[in-house]
Amino acid sequence: WQHVLEPLHGYLRLAQALVEQGEAVAEAWNFGPDNEGLVSVGELVERLARRWPDEARWSVEASEQPHEAGLLALDSSQARVRLDWRPRWTLQQAIERTLDWHQAWQAGEDMQSFSRAQIAAYQGETHE
Repeated sequence: WQHVLEPLHGYLRLAQALVEQGEAVAEAWNFGPDNEGLVSVGELVERLARRWPDEARWSVEASEQPHEAGLLALDSSQARVRLDWRPRWTLQQAIERTLDWHQAWQAGEDMQSFSRAQIAAYQGETHE
């Protein structure tokens, strides 16, 4: 689970590396969350519900469901080592900023300005 700006940041770093290094980095890449971002759907929904401004409720349907993997994760170690990329925002920050964006959209705010402000905040919060 991560904010959309995280993989976009990774792809921009990859684009820069492709310009600078060419074929040496022309391969498959993953840009995923760190281990803190590896939580179940239930945990993610619980965190979203706690952050939601109104009372949010959810439940698991009791009927039989198709099998799903217990954990899905991307191996982003190559991006961390070779591109010096890593997520900037924690899972909680990603949840908060995603909900902030959604609530701004629901409120009819100027989403271009809002999105630009989130990008600026993301760029200013570097942990690299």
